[in-house]
Amino acid sequence: MPYETTEAKIFTCAQSQDLAQQIAKAYGVKLGNVITSTYSDGEFQPSYEESIRGTRIFIVGSTHPGPKNLMEMLLMIDAAKRASARHITAVIPYFGWARQDRKDKPRVPIAAKLVAKMLEAAGATRIITMDLHADQIQGFFEKPVDHLFASTIFLPYLKSLNLDNLTIASPDMGGSKRAYAYSKALKSDVVICYKQRAKANVISHMELIGDVTGKNVILVDDMVDTAGTLTKAADLMMERGALSVRAICTHPILSGNAYEKLENSKLEELIVTNSIPLKQESKKLRVLSCADLFAEVMQNVHSNKSISNKFVM
Repeated sequence: MPYETTEAKIFTCAQSQDLAQQIAKAYGVKLGNVITSTYSDGEFQPSYEESIRGTRIFIVGSTHPGPKNLMEMLLMIDAAKRASARHITAVIPYFGWARQDRKDKPRVPIAAKLVAKMLEAAGATRIITMDLHADQIQGFFEKPVDHLFASTIFLPYLKSLNLDNLTIASPDMGGSKRAYAYSKALKSDVVICYKQRAKANVISHMELIGDVTGKNVILVDDMVDTAGTLTKAADLMMERGALSVRAICTHPILSGNAYEKLENSKLEELIVTNSIPLKQESKKLRVLSCADLFAEVMQNVHSNKSISNKFVM
């Protein structure tokens, strides 16, 4: 049968309520009814307040730390499986724990793999996510994974800036592939920052590979956590003669004193999506919504239509 005969339903975890409302509106349905009961010790229990038997449901929720966000997604999936939903698609705009995608030293976990297996064990039949920290995380799943690129959101905005002498920059060696993809789309040069870390989130040294003199630079990354790398790179590039430095980062984690670093940096603006709710506002932050992207992909998934154009950088 080429098309689903029943209407899909969209539900949300608490942490992604605003984004899910936008997605449901763009999709053309009302957000499904879920209530959450909480025990005095903090244990909580989500409950679907409408029938989902035999339907395709989409559960929207980013799994950024703390652990409650992931746990809520797992409980929502499990409840849907036990309520006889036909298809259970976990829509995870930001796939948390993804930085632990390999063993980089002895006796450490591969958390991204563990999370993938937990989602499948709970009952997810499909995953839709955006800008994974490492592409190979898709291979941690035995279920279909639709890995969307936020470039479909960022590129139109960057083109609208009409910047002359544009140069794309990667804040580290690992992001060079992403930077080259953006440079190809924008027909621009590429520079790369080489950094060494003393420990997690602490940079001991940074050097620039390439020339930014007289250039308008766009730093490209999948996430911004403490903002240490981005702000240090922006300051370095301005010292090396750049005209301006902006950054695009899909997932605005912005932990610790990231907002303070951002305000005190030479970054002209930081462009992000709303995959994660912002903790506070900043005059240097510009938020582009990913709701239309997810709504379109969810519609095509439900109708068994191609979504391959959303995988193209």
